[in-house]
Amino acid sequence: MKLKSLAEKKICILGYGKEGKATRAFLQTMVPSAIVSISDQKNGPDYLTGLEAYDVVIKTPGIPKHLVPVPFTTATDIFFANTRGYTIGVTGSKGKSTTASLLYAILKKGGKNVHLVGNIGNPMLTALCEEKSSETVYVIELSSYQLDTIAYSPRIALITNLFPEHMDYHGDVQAYWRAKERIVTRSTSDDYLVYNPDYPRLVRLAKITKAKSVPFVARLPFDYTQPHLLGRHNKDNVRAAVTAAGLLDVPPETMEKAVVGFGPLPHRLEYIGTFRNLSFYDDAISTTPESTICAIESFPSVGAILLGGQDRGYDFSRLGTMIAARRIPTVVLFPDSGEAIYKAIIKASYTPLHVLRTKEMGMAVSFVFEHARAHSVCLLSTASPSYSVWENFEKKGELFAQFVRKYSSGL
Repeated sequence: MKLKSLAEKKICILGYGKEGKATRAFLQTMVPSAIVSISDQKNGPDYLTGLEAYDVVIKTPGIPKHLVPVPFTTATDIFFANTRGYTIGVTGSKGKSTTASLLYAILKKGGKNVHLVGNIGNPMLTALCEEKSSETVYVIELSSYQLDTIAYSPRIALITNLFPEHMDYHGDVQAYWRAKERIVTRSTSDDYLVYNPDYPRLVRLAKITKAKSVPFVARLPFDYTQPHLLGRHNKDNVRAAVTAAGLLDVPPETMEKAVVGFGPLPHRLEYIGTFRNLSFYDDAISTTPESTICAIESFPSVGAILLGGQDRGYDFSRLGTMIAARRIPTVVLFPDSGEAIYKAIIKASYTPLHVLRTKEMGMAVSFVFEHARAHSVCLLSTASPSYSVWENFEKKGELFAQFVRKYSSGL
């Protein structure tokens, strides 16, 4: 929606978290004639009623579209409708934050006037308030929630991977696929789709989109010797960022400098430290079995793993087989999905030597220190969302690191 269409309108911002607050500030600056109201779940159970009285409703991503009884727009669409900049949208089931951040680092090293915005925590409309030039480049992390109703496509759409997630929000896996694929719904022959060719669904999408389809580079244009980004999945993230940066003519030597200087984001295979002959890694962002499998594959030996959280009905059979194949001896199980994961391990004909069921992170870390095999990796990678025990994955990871350091010198 163009700014002129918002002028002098009676507007309701539906949902007042970080994005909602940024939207209000944007409207106050850019459309001062608009009359802006707020409706949020914190206001009570009737926050979705009375929306018919407004000219425009701006929905925030956390509210599923089927709950909203009137037509609406979003901050994402307002951004795309009004920016003059070059847009690169990054999405995927996992790896989108690392890929977006790395691409931002490469483009910045390449001298671009670049901003990192979107689902990563920097509201798009805040950046749009400060836009000075059509030469501005935006790297935009886009969640499936944001893509679910998007009416625009970025100049470059980058999809890191695709596997089931967020079925509680979208209703089923097919609706989740459709939301992700909307990133190229409005693409033209002047646009690009950068995609991971290891995923058949992305290969099919590449064949039908109007955008120019560009698979991740098979080989990097420089030696990949980055010790900070562990695992094959992170190498895929590097390939993704390098492929997109190449479309903006960033030279390989510049890419290499940016990659070498780039470290993992918090809670993404983040090294906490080595204490009492155990190396601790925080991978709290891993909230699906697929991402935890990638985390395990990043190490030659995992001596202990912390698993479980909110039960979203995931199939843990491949994860159980991986844990059994690796003979991980020490396992901590958090509710609610911990038991389902344990059943998958047992079904793979393996019984871990040491098993703890708990909802207390302190007890979990203490158990790991007591039982984990010396000189091995102790991994927090729960294969499930956090919400059955913790506020979010950040809080989970912070507690893990806190107790690791607390017990590092002995109990």
